[in-house]
Amino acid sequence: MSRSPLPPVPAGREDIDVDVDVLFGAVPSRQLDASLDAAAALHAKHRIRRGLVCSLRGALFDACSGNDETRKAGERAGLVPVGAVDVRDALTAETEIGRLAAAGVRLLRLFPPEQWIEPDSPGLAHVVDVAVAHGMVLLTSGDFSRFWRPFAGRGARVCFLDVHAYRVADFVVLARREPGFVASTRVLCGPDSIERIAGEVGAHHLAYGSRAPLNDVWSSALRLRTAGLDEQAWRQVAGGTATAWLADPA
Repeated sequence: MSRSPLPPVPAGREDIDVDVDVLFGAVPSRQLDASLDAAAALHAKHRIRRGLVCSLRGALFDACSGNDETRKAGERAGLVPVGAVDVRDALTAETEIGRLAAAGVRLLRLFPPEQWIEPDSPGLAHVVDVAVAHGMVLLTSGDFSRFWRPFAGRGARVCFLDVHAYRVADFVVLARREPGFVASTRVLCGPDSIERIAGEVGAHHLAYGSRAPLNDVWSSALRLRTAGLDEQAWRQVAGGTATAWLADPA
């Protein structure tokens, strides 16, 4: 049985400006090259110009040294540093957020499932409030149907990195009243997932993410390139949303 041919990529969509979901560091449980060089090579191969990059060390082992590693990585062309904190110790996280903000880091990535944090954790709510007070944009992993709660009603600008195609309606309902809610496109793999969100609440509620080099980049990039969006909306998703985070400190 032959496969259906892949849809053609429309002209002008060869380059994706920003990938909001890039990790680097050791992955002890997997035989995987998750180095900065590996991520850079994937971006070059798939014509992605910039990546918002976060250290796995900072997420899983030690936030302070991991964030120093991330800031150094941000000296490389095409990489923007994203801080991390350990929500299990919200008091230390509070101090680390202040240190990151003083160093000019504008983005903070949270790892609630990886750190075994529940959505109703007081520490998570506090970390969100502290980051918002510093004007930071948050990126977070976790099932959107569970982890929207600690971000709602706080004026947070937050990108949910794991919004699945099955959660599109839930995301739209919340985004209607939360102007800062954004969904990464990584697992919006349904035939109309990206298009439905853009049509219902606007393309500024979407941003391209791949989770390179831990995940395949080809499929997420192709899905975005062939999305049924007009050119203005496509450019917004492919980089405009993330670029606005970096340009606007408010």
